[in-house]
Amino acid sequence: MPDARPDVLDFLLTRRSRPAKTLIAPIPDETAVEVLLTAAARTPDHGKLEPWRFIVLQKPALDRLAKLTATRAAALALPAEKAEKAVAQFANADLVIAVVAAPKPSEKVPEVEQVLSSGAVCLSLLNAALASGWGANWLTGWMAFDREFLAQGLALSEPEFVAGFIHVGTEKTTPPERPRPDIATITTWVTQ
Repeated sequence: MPDARPDVLDFLLTRRSRPAKTLIAPIPDETAVEVLLTAAARTPDHGKLEPWRFIVLQKPALDRLAKLTATRAAALALPAEKAEKAVAQFANADLVIAVVAAPKPSEKVPEVEQVLSSGAVCLSLLNAALASGWGANWLTGWMAFDREFLAQGLALSEPEFVAGFIHVGTEKTTPPERPRPDIATITTWVTQ
């Protein structure tokens, strides 16, 4: 194969997300983040609608979102453990990039395709961060879909939501490998 990129394939076969709770400073600077966003935006996008956008959340914004998360968790009467975990997702982070799914009206491109494109952006951003040597993790949580949180915390409007909160930083510990799917049990080959 003349255009084969074995180094890229090796990366994809060995990539491993880093748990967000293990990511610490330093974090990528603005120039490095822009490179990651540029890579993430090179994703399948039927109709060239760009049905997604980015919100780069730095420490002061993350602290604000942690407080809002606590307030919303109390208003929703969430169990303490679930609330604490959600608050920590922002309070313990130094850099989070929210990938906002922002479907556009289109007769040609169904909304589901636009949402899937947003998911592709999340994975591309995650992989770009990992390929750049950063630790990264893709999280959502109830806050990604809570209309009050989205409106108050991120100024999102209907039908926008957060496809992923991508945490980026320096990993303090290398996670162990985890079990991977058995390809034979999840694959059907159709020959006729």
